[in-house]
Amino acid sequence: MQMNSRLIVALDFPSQTAALSAARQLNPALCRVKVGKELFTRCGPAIIDALHKLGFEVFLDLKFHDIPETVKKACRAAADLGVWMINVHALGGLRMMVAAKEGVDAVARPPILLAVTILTSMGEADLAEVGLPVPPLDMVLRLANLAKSAGLGGVVCSGQEASMVRDRVGADFLRVTPGIRPASASVDDQIRVMTPSQALAAGANYLVVGRPISHALDPAIALAAIVAEM
Repeated sequence: MQMNSRLIVALDFPSQTAALSAARQLNPALCRVKVGKELFTRCGPAIIDALHKLGFEVFLDLKFHDIPETVKKACRAAADLGVWMINVHALGGLRMMVAAKEGVDAVARPPILLAVTILTSMGEADLAEVGLPVPPLDMVLRLANLAKSAGLGGVVCSGQEASMVRDRVGADFLRVTPGIRPASASVDDQIRVMTPSQALAAGANYLVVGRPISHALDPAIALAAIVAEM
């Protein structure tokens, strides 16, 4: 795995025009891109096709969470788009994740299927509010083991949990880490954050960086700076 292929830039924009304008300033040899709920809801599969034509591999970040059969069909539909990576919410449970794996395995070239453990915007108090009075680390480990049992390829987790997942779930089980912020950047609405070098040292396989690159005055310069730090 090349070091510069480990960076995923989140294209968090409200329109295809804005997203593609930012993407055209990035080098697909240096990063992949992530399409989330807002952009996909507005643009649909057309944005995936447009990014593929620019040479990018795409992480479709829709965090499916529903009854197993619905998630299975949604994952199959996402896999049919030719994306590189998709995800589901681990809190949907084992049966739902097994169904998701069946959905992606129905295509010739399945995307990497990840489970979201605990969102990086959530801390211990947030978990307690929804009836999960446990430390985020404990919940992440429990959900990561469940995802591995379902046959998924890895998890989305914060850099603070990446080494634990590597050591206690398996080194071959991918850790995709959002909440990455260069030391000079604002943390925005994230709580559990790390710098790129910290997250890699902690065991992350892939880093997701959004606003510090996509909303920079010069996204190409911001991308190069983070690649250099990595």
